[in-house]
Amino acid sequence: MAGTVVVRVDVTVSGKLKDYRALAVPSVENYGGRILLRGVAGETLEGSWDFTRVVELEFESLQRTKEWYNSPEYREAIAARAGAATFHMLAVAGV
Repeated sequence: MAGTVVVRVDVTVSGKLKDYRALAVPSVENYGGRILLRGVAGETLEGSWDFTRVVELEFESLQRTKEWYNSPEYREAIAARAGAATFHMLAVAGV
């Protein structure tokens, strides 16, 4: 069963996210993941979605998702984004 990560991002210092992306994208690829969606927040249809960007990733399994998230490569990316944005991540097992 695939592992999907949904990320809500509230950007505070946009220029600083370049460093994060330069590290995060290869880390996703190194763990067999792929980026399904990356963009600015779209049109809210229901509820409150008060963030500036949204990202969706897919891995072969929830276990692989956790391996990526806890990897040294992604930990380095997290450190690079410090102070640049607030991230809210949800990992879900599903099709």
